[in-house]
Amino acid sequence: MSPVTAGALQLLALISALALAYRPLGDHMARVYSSEKHYRPEKWIYRAVGANPSAQMRWPAYLRAVLAFSAVSVLFLYALQRFQGVLPGSLGFVSIDPDQAFNTAASFVANTNWQSYYGEQAMGHVVQTGGLAVQNFVSAAVGMAVAVALVRGFSRSRTGELGNFWADLVRGTVRILLPISVVGAVVLVACGVLQNFSGIHEVGQFTGGTQQWNGGAVASQEVIKELGTNGGGYFNANSAHPFENPTPFSNLFEIFLILLIPFALTRTFGRMTGNLRQGYTLLATMAAIWIGFTALMMWTEFTHHGPALELAGGAMEGKETRFGIGGSSIFAVATTLTSTGAVNSFHSSYTGFGGGITMLGMQLGEIAPGGVGSGLYGMLIMAVVAVFIAGLMVGRTPEYLGRKIGTRQIKLAACYILITPALVLCFTAVALSLPTPADSMTNSGAHGFSEILYAYTSGANNNGSAFAGLNADTQWFNTTIGIAMLLGRFLPIVFVLALAGSLAEQRPVPDTAGTLRTDKPLFAGLLAGTILIITGLTYFPALALGPLAEGLAS
Repeated sequence: MSPVTAGALQLLALISALALAYRPLGDHMARVYSSEKHYRPEKWIYRAVGANPSAQMRWPAYLRAVLAFSAVSVLFLYALQRFQGVLPGSLGFVSIDPDQAFNTAASFVANTNWQSYYGEQAMGHVVQTGGLAVQNFVSAAVGMAVAVALVRGFSRSRTGELGNFWADLVRGTVRILLPISVVGAVVLVACGVLQNFSGIHEVGQFTGGTQQWNGGAVASQEVIKELGTNGGGYFNANSAHPFENPTPFSNLFEIFLILLIPFALTRTFGRMTGNLRQGYTLLATMAAIWIGFTALMMWTEFTHHGPALELAGGAMEGKETRFGIGGSSIFAVATTLTSTGAVNSFHSSYTGFGGGITMLGMQLGEIAPGGVGSGLYGMLIMAVVAVFIAGLMVGRTPEYLGRKIGTRQIKLAACYILITPALVLCFTAVALSLPTPADSMTNSGAHGFSEILYAYTSGANNNGSAFAGLNADTQWFNTTIGIAMLLGRFLPIVFVLALAGSLAEQRPVPDTAGTLRTDKPLFAGLLAGTILIITGLTYFPALALGPLAEGLAS
């Protein structure tokens, strides 16, 4: 079987698995977030934090709860790293430096999981399981809660109430993420992923000395790393490491976990708004972009120039032979079109155009299908903009799901769209204008520019992957990328919740003969075009200086 055929079959198997899980999972999540029942363990949690899960919140209160919970999470994770040296189960590792501790705390709370450290050489069992793994769950649940709040904004009328953040947070964790993670961890252990609390030990004799590895609860962290679109690996090599991702089957299963909830949330959206066709329209837009990017990535990486690439069957540099170009390309697109950031190959070693595709996937806003929760609310923001553009074209007041899109709504949507590119481009410009940050670049020219552009694109879009040629463990990059991650996560949430509140206060507008049908293929095409045009106009000059220049020169 040729490598191209193998890659195509993997893609078809993945699509089939996602299609089978789409309806039951989407309906289950809709029931979870619509339920009035509280399970006993959930009541214990509410009592511990002093929350009333039945109290409805308007958007300012919902936002305050999100920010307060996230601020406490940052402080807790920062303190845990700073005191690691005196904690049991630290494996003898010292405390983390202040700038790196801040970067890591911001990263995991913001669902980014950018790592400027070597996991197996820096973090002990307590920090890995009690800090990082816990944040993998709750940061994903925060994103899902915000998405559900926006969905309620579309489904409710003449009220500003968006639900209860604490109930949404706990239910998302207990009823959705935990059960899937338990099953997924068992599957990964069966595939050969580590799951233990062993210390550092030697694994064999090598020329010039021995090699040491530490064990850990890898499978349980690996599953939520992918399921929650987090991405932070137990080991520095991430999902390219055989202890995290040992076989082609585990590789495909991890990709399935990455895409599972973001795609299924479109079904949840349709179910909660009472219009499944609207959810299918968002699904079709997401799927078309994802499949298109995957096909384009495979084409760029399988296209070979020169005898070395012909003998390897394509651009194999930086890729594991057990996954091949097909499995690596599917993983790379899935992880950058979502906010996952896990890697099973190294994007810096991709072809010029291939590296550009991974970067462009993040710059779309990671909405195809995007992160857990953030993908859905990002796509809904784009739908609001697309409806507004369509309304201008035909001279009618734009409406979406019975809600008028007026001045306030489009201003909030515009702020959401503009904040992330502003962070990416401004931080990149400042870093390149100063002498010290440029010293961290391994390469010069277009590829060196891409290293820094990729770093801030990854941080501000809460992805977490890296071009790997950049030494980001400096005070400058730890601090500025940490700031970019926090602002890139929580400023958009402010605009999302404000938009949700403004929509929930409206009285539904009945459909008329002139109402734009937003559940038709025409609107899906308009939505996809809006996404690509906005991204192209925003990032094309920067992409032209980096991956496009490199690809054209190769």
